[in-house]
Amino acid sequence: MSELPHAFGEPVLRARMRSVPEDFQVDELPAFEPTGEGEHLLLTVRKRGQNTVHVARRLAQWAGLPEMAVSYAGQKDRHAVTTQRFSVHLPKRIAPDLALLDDADVQVVESTWHNRKLQRGALAGNRFGLVLREVEGDHAAIDARLAQIAARGLPNWFGEQRFGHGGGNIDAALSMFAGRRVRKDQRSMLLSAARSQLFNQVLAARVSRGDWDQPVLGEVWMLDGSRSVFGPEPWSDVLAQRLADFDIHPSGPLWGAGELRSQDEAAALELAAMADETSLALRAGLEQAGLKQERRALRLRPVGLRHEWREADVLWLGFELPPGCYATAVLQELGDVAALQS
Repeated sequence: MSELPHAFGEPVLRARMRSVPEDFQVDELPAFEPTGEGEHLLLTVRKRGQNTVHVARRLAQWAGLPEMAVSYAGQKDRHAVTTQRFSVHLPKRIAPDLALLDDADVQVVESTWHNRKLQRGALAGNRFGLVLREVEGDHAAIDARLAQIAARGLPNWFGEQRFGHGGGNIDAALSMFAGRRVRKDQRSMLLSAARSQLFNQVLAARVSRGDWDQPVLGEVWMLDGSRSVFGPEPWSDVLAQRLADFDIHPSGPLWGAGELRSQDEAAALELAAMADETSLALRAGLEQAGLKQERRALRLRPVGLRHEWREADVLWLGFELPPGCYATAVLQELGDVAALQS
């Protein structure tokens, strides 16, 4: 992400993150209240330095069930302290002792019954608490940059997690599109990486132009907090007010088969950003894989963004993000943050 353009000018800090897992804390925000009945045991689990998939496997082993009996709304960072929900399908409503799951790195903080399995994406968002250490930079400039982000929002980048170590998922996706066979779970991951790469290229073009949060002719608008889109339609005072109120956002393509919804200048910009040889191969592969054209908001607004200088070179950041958005997008607009992973 260090190669992406910055929306607010030159970086204002250098820092280190994830010196310990506690420096990166994520709490899943639930999208619903449990029913208290049914045959799905809904567990809220706090984990430290643990991969979501590995915890799901551990829950399956604990329950003596196949892995498919355990589900979760979304994957969380491994090098962090995170809290998230899992559901375990127990038709006889008989669960082993929950205390058998608890250790230094995994604790069950809440359990209840629910009448449906936990679906992917069934969360309202995520609450982040990040600690940056060894911060170098002028405090006033950093404070001002955070105020800019709070007031204007920031580009809604897909984070580096999508692309694998060294961005290797893109090469792997190209190999898959060329005929290499992969597992079903790998296929889904590589398709997402290919889409994310193309979206980031379009967003980078808009950031470089300075209109990532402004309308261009032929714009498609996305409603805040949903996947619903509308337009293109003529620019109006009503749209201008909705844009200023963060009720709508400009959008970019999540590539797939079908007609590109944007038109005129917006469509020309998007296609030009995805016209190189690699992008054309990714586009063709996504279309052949059966994915359909979708859209994603170009703009992201962290909710409740706040910060605290805990020491002269230690900065704490707190904010909430919608599902599918990345905390690294916030750090991208601050500067160079190197991740140390214990």
